[in-house]
Amino acid sequence: MGLPLSVALAAKGKRVVIYDLNEKALVGINAGKMPFLEEGCEPLLRSTINKTLFTSTEASSIGEAKFVIVIIGTPVDEHLNPVHEQLWKFFDSISVHLNGDQILILRSTVFPGTTSKVRSNLKSKIPGIEVCFACERILEGKAMEELYKLPQIIAGDNPEAVEQVAELFRNLTAEIIVTGCIEAELTKLFTNSWRYAQFAIANQFYMISESYGADFYKIYAAMTANYPRTRHFPKAGFAAGPCLFKDTMQLNAFANNTYFLGNSAMLVNEGLPNFLVSQLKTKYKLDTMRVGVLGMAFKAESDDRRESLSYKLRKILLVEAREVLCSDEYIVDERFVPASELVDKCDIIIIGAPHKAYKTMDYKGKVVVDVWNHIHESKVKA
Repeated sequence: MGLPLSVALAAKGKRVVIYDLNEKALVGINAGKMPFLEEGCEPLLRSTINKTLFTSTEASSIGEAKFVIVIIGTPVDEHLNPVHEQLWKFFDSISVHLNGDQILILRSTVFPGTTSKVRSNLKSKIPGIEVCFACERILEGKAMEELYKLPQIIAGDNPEAVEQVAELFRNLTAEIIVTGCIEAELTKLFTNSWRYAQFAIANQFYMISESYGADFYKIYAAMTANYPRTRHFPKAGFAAGPCLFKDTMQLNAFANNTYFLGNSAMLVNEGLPNFLVSQLKTKYKLDTMRVGVLGMAFKAESDDRRESLSYKLRKILLVEAREVLCSDEYIVDERFVPASELVDKCDIIIIGAPHKAYKTMDYKGKVVVDVWNHIHESKVKA
């Protein structure tokens, strides 16, 4: 999320310095190359790099900025509890480079209460500094569209600092929404958790349908056809990626483990790969068959593999099937094979990520498991 925002601000004439420890990534950025897929971003990167957009591996560069935008969130550990140490270590490491004329902007999702706590801790060392929260709500791959279209939520404990941050973001979007810190932090968590729960409902309905021999997508079509109250009902599919699951678990931790809907959503969404394999085992002798997973990214038209359930599916299949082949249109991995080879060699093909290229492929009469209903007429139920 940091690079598209940097490019967008630089394209508006702001002098932006990207500070990062990943020298390899910065070399590519300085050459005008995006390190990941982000539609429409690379042309703007090429037009701004070393003009209004610069890079640095030196922490001292932070001290030159009026606004310091921090793109470090709160991960969860193996017990699904938030890990705050990474954030505090970062602020300790840069505090020597900060000064009292600066405004620090937290951009990533954080545990509720973090903004005020960071402000309190930093002001004890640097009295004049201010801290605000301006959460990112951009759909990955659509940053260069949504940065300009979506309202920007801004929060902070100092109204003057909030207004200065609002003025900065007005370079991108005219609509600014100001809330209190905890309201803004919860807005981001609620949004991602709500989406995760929506996907869980669709996936639970899919599993119920398949368990009883019903076609979920015939039901889906009947539910949504000219019926406004179900127009936002999502299709089934792997609900994954670096945010939705993590933020749902953060919200549950904040709610003292009483967010029961979140726990249930996790069990449903994370259990979908297991369900697909279990269904296949009732119909086929998987231990004698070669199974292919087509699409390893966490979502369509993306090269992001973070928290992708396709990898969880692969792990399960490695135990249950004779052999497992994987392929993806955007992720480079020496273990993967071309999609055409996967189709030729596999007895069963599972659509892991519904990339556009898979929609019109010739599946040569193979068994295809398409939980997304991506390929329609080629779909074979699990």
